[in-house]
Formats: sequence, structure tokens, C-alpha cells
Amino acid sequence: MPVWHEATKALQESGQIQVVGIIQEQHPDRCALFMQWKEMDWPIMVDSLDLLGVSAVPITVLIDEAGVVYKVRARTRDLEAFLSEPPVEFEEAAAPQAPNLEELRAHVSSEDSSDLRDPANLNALRYFIDSVFLWGGPQRLDEAILIYQSTLVMHDDATFAFHLGVALQSRYEKSHEPDDFARAIKAWSHALASDPNQYIWRRRIQQYGPRLDKPYSFYDWVSQARDEISARGETPLPLGTEPRGAELAYPARTFVVDETAKADPDPDARINLDQRGLIGIETIVVPTTEAGGSSSRVHVLLTPNESLNAHWNNESDETEVWLSPPPGWRVNALGRTAPNGPGAVSTEPRRVEFEILPPDDASPGIHVLSGYALYYVCEDADGQCLYLRRDIQIPITVR
Repeated sequence: MPVWHEATKALQESGQIQVVGIIQEQHPDRCALFMQWKEMDWPIMVDSLDLLGVSAVPITVLIDEAGVVYKVRARTRDLEAFLSEPPVEFEEAAAPQAPNLEELRAHVSSEDSSDLRDPANLNALRYFIDSVFLWGGPQRLDEAILIYQSTLVMHDDATFAFHLGVALQSRYEKSHEPDDFARAIKAWSHALASDPNQYIWRRRIQQYGPRLDKPYSFYDWVSQARDEISARGETPLPLGTEPRGAELAYPARTFVVDETAKADPDPDARINLDQRGLIGIETIVVPTTEAGGSSSRVHVLLTPNESLNAHWNNESDETEVWLSPPPGWRVNALGRTAPNGPGAVSTEPRRVEFEILPPDDASPGIHVLSGYALYYVCEDADGQCLYLRRDIQIPITVR
């Protein structure tokens, strides 16, 4: 984008062309920060569902004032010929309106629209569900997810699976619903298995996956962008969800193990177990997207139990997660810590990430890795603060 922006800057300022961007991005606020950083002020539309159906980006399209596509996959050298075209007379179209969701629902619920083997019916249903997700607002996000799920039961469609993953990840980042992140990864993986050439879908998984599978660091630029924006005397635009862990990690050609890890902090399991479940633990395994690849990135999410009014004690040591892999299995670091939150107590979710590589002779199927978490947690507002352990079982699939 910055190359095209510089090449067309004078044309934009003179009014000869208008630049508009479309991103296939789960986090449009990150794109807004990038635009601010590069001082590009043209409109950006968001296509997180990839309704355009593109499999890879960027794609530059030249469109005339009547909406006629002049050239797809254009180069800067095509601009001169494009601008020399005579102006076209056209009638300005009415502005598009938001779809009427109830009318769409009535249409797809009719008996005539029930046969999903008919492409017209399938497209109408897809348009309805996508409209619920895009136009229904947060209050209808649960409904969109439910319809995506039920439709996939009736009709196994890769596009529906990808859209379900987008909706699940959106809900997870808004409310941290248990299992949503894991289900999003599963849905995206199912979609990609149906079309391995769809790089928009592949990148969505790689964003959270192992370093051996990464084409680049997805958001390593965020820190630099904020520094340079602040140096200009501006305030960097805020992000709803901060990039972390896998999203910042750089690609690697070999599996790297941290040999400086400290010793097992509780080898004899002497720390009392968290019998009440004050801290909930969820493990999400993001596999490689490479055919024949075997590395995975494991996300361990720790969340205080809201129903028990549990909260972190930040005046003690950090939360720690320790893994004990079977012989021959490699983990980039056996122990990881999650930093304490702000203030004396807090209730934020915490995350640690590991990279796992099974031995070459590992049998295909599901293998279970053991581990545990150690944390300082308090009960209720004036309850007792305890140092507890929670054991973890992580299923890893070897293909």
C-alpha cells in the first residue's frame, strides 16, 4: 500500500483519482493504526469474511468513474493509459442500504429455499447469515454463530466454515467465551483442508501458529508504528486487542529450544491443587498448515472464575506454566510465565504459549502432554489468597 500511495499521492491531491482500500483483516483497528503510521488517509473498507473470495493479496484494481473495471492486478505503469481514457457519462447510483434481516430470514426459511443443493438457495442462505454477522451488531453475534454451525451440519461448505471461524474469534475477543478460540482454529483448519490454495484462510491460522509455519511476523511493526507516531506529536490509535505471542513471533527455519529454562518448580507435586477451580484453564493447539508438517503452537489461557469472585494476587510471583513432554518430544521452553496485572489484584485473562515438535517416529494419532500451572489467587473481595496448582492435559494430534 505505501508504494501505491506514494505513486498516486499527487494524483489524489489533484482530484484525478480516488484511492479506496479493502482489507481481509480480522482486526480493522490494526489496519487503522498502520494507515496512521504511514500517513495514508484514504478510506479503508473491511472484508473480514473475505466476501470478495480472493485467495491472496494485494490486488490492485483500476475502476473508472462509471464503475467499470479497467484493469485487475494493475501496476503503476498502467496509470498513464488509464487516466488518458475519455471520461464516461453515467448516472449516479443510489447509496446502498443495510439489508432487512427479517425479510432475508423469511426468504431463506421458505419451503422453496430449503434445498441447499440449489446454488441460488445456498447463496441466499450465505447472504442472510453473513448479513446477520455484519449488520446485526454484537447482540446478534450469538445468533450468527448458531446459524453458521447448524448450516454446516446440513451442508459442509468451506466458506461457511471460514465465516464461522471469523465470528467465533470475534466473540472470543469481545467476551472471552470458553472454547471460542479453539473452535475458530478448528473451523479455519476445516476450511483450509477443503481449499489449500486459499492463502487468506491459511494466514488466519498462521497468525496464531508455530514459527516453523510463519511466512513473516504479522504484527512486529506495531511497536515501531506507535513510537514514530508519538514522535510526530500524535496519539497512536488504540487497539481493541493487543497483538501478542504468536502474532509478534518471527518465522524460524529450525526448531529452537531455550536451553536456559530453570528447573521444574514443583517436581513432586507438593503445591496444593486448585480443587474449587478458582482459575479456569483452556489449552488451544494451533497446528502447522504445511502438508506433512508436525509442529504446533500451544496457547494456555488462564481466567479467574467470575462465579467465585476469584482474582489474581499481583503482590506475589508471576503465574507460571510448566510442561513435561514425553521422551523425544521437544518444547521450545519447558516453563513460561505470565506477568502480573496492574494493581494489587486484577481479573484479566492470562496467556502463555509454547511450541511443540514431536519426534519423527511419533505414531499418528492423539498424544497427550502433561503439565501444570502455579498461581497466586484470592477468593472473593476479602477472601484468602492462596498459592495453588492446576494440572493440565494437552492433546496433540500427529498426522
